[in-house]
Amino acid sequence: MSTALASNEQELLGRVPTGLFIGGEWIDAEEGRTFDVRDPATGEVIASIADATPADGIRALDAAVAAQESWAATPPRTRSDILRRAFDLVQEHKEDLALLMTLEMGKPLAEARGEVVYGGEFLRWFSEEAVRITGRYGTSPEGTGRMIVSQRPVGPSFFITPWNFPFAMATRKIAPALAAGCTVVIKPPALTPLTTIFFTRLLEEAGLPAGVVNVVQTSSSSKLSAPIIADPRLRKLSFTGSTGVGQKLIEQAAQGVLRVSMELGGNAPFVVFEDADLDKAVDGAMAAKFRNIGQACTAANRFIVHEDIAEEFARRVTERVQAMKIGRGTEEGVTIGPLIDADAVGKAAELVGDAVERGARVLAGGAAIEGTGTFYQPTVLTDVVAGSDILREEIFGPVLAIATFADEAEAVRLANDTEYGLVSYVFTQDLARGHRMIEALETGMMGLNVGVVSNAAAPFGGVKQSGIGREGGFEGIHEYLSTKYTLIPA
Repeated sequence: MSTALASNEQELLGRVPTGLFIGGEWIDAEEGRTFDVRDPATGEVIASIADATPADGIRALDAAVAAQESWAATPPRTRSDILRRAFDLVQEHKEDLALLMTLEMGKPLAEARGEVVYGGEFLRWFSEEAVRITGRYGTSPEGTGRMIVSQRPVGPSFFITPWNFPFAMATRKIAPALAAGCTVVIKPPALTPLTTIFFTRLLEEAGLPAGVVNVVQTSSSSKLSAPIIADPRLRKLSFTGSTGVGQKLIEQAAQGVLRVSMELGGNAPFVVFEDADLDKAVDGAMAAKFRNIGQACTAANRFIVHEDIAEEFARRVTERVQAMKIGRGTEEGVTIGPLIDADAVGKAAELVGDAVERGARVLAGGAAIEGTGTFYQPTVLTDVVAGSDILREEIFGPVLAIATFADEAEAVRLANDTEYGLVSYVFTQDLARGHRMIEALETGMMGLNVGVVSNAAAPFGGVKQSGIGREGGFEGIHEYLSTKYTLIPA
């Protein structure tokens, strides 16, 4: 595998700003600090960019606070038009954004293109929602006054986004905030900051006023974030990432009684009943497990398959997995790129090792790939027994682990046996059973006979320790609005 950057890759990286974006200007970090961004497929440094300090973070919040009043007063149609122009610019630069994601995160280029389409839809959806923020007017029940209920922007918002979907997670937060009239400070992930930076340049080109969106990438996330969250001028915190980090951020946000949106960990069950259409179930399994190399909070984590069909299901998915091509995401036909870093490879190896020690069988893969980059073989395990770490912990890698069940009650018990509740997947041709599973499974989202559920028009979020709030859909903009009630005497 070549480690040299192609000429088109070098040209694109040369067009990505290397500074912080504060108050409408690209500037250096305090003391000129920088950090490196690497391609996980090669280990090669592909960019060196500004490394924000806590002081830089407060400067970004200063800019957001200064712009808040004027942005909130900007007509909804104007906000809508800017978001729509941003959407159009994203379409023009789809290949640039996709290649950047592949370079800094490792996902296959075809999947990166899909993320650009998905992430762009949040810009289009919320450009339409910006002009539909409504309230109500009515007479009080006693007839003594008139009640006006209106919606106002929450105010300056701080976003912490993850490395696995660097474009979509930025648009999913920024678009509703801007539509609602909120200004933003965003801290993109240190592992994959370039996509967010490039997207911010597109927002600038779309006509976004100075200070409305500010970007402060850093190698020291907690040091930069803490003073921003503690600042009494901040009114909203949104985070996507692990449950452990989310819990700490909620604690910090409690001091200022901040509005919070938390999209946290997942441990998604993928339940296949004996009457399922196995062709659809296998297709769904491949999408739900191996999309983004398994590095998704919505990835199926526990394949709970009826004992009568488990062997055939395992045979079919193993056949598909063995045909997968592993390599750098820019290479033709690659379906499995690298994991994000060596720690991710180590975790996958550890979880697989624990499962095998407890009696699981390896049908495909099962090991890290030696050499350049951080690759792990796409893997199928069967006969995974209760108590295995792989059934309790989020894998975040290309490992499909199969356990079995005997009846519907056991399937429900196994699926709900987790502190997480983001998404579930169920495959059955029995409509009544499907409805029972909708009611029984403790998740914020569910795919019934489908392996991918995300859509900009749908509310994304979980229950239990998978998070608070919703992103996307009609519900998404309300995370950035506060309700105001006014009484006028009759």
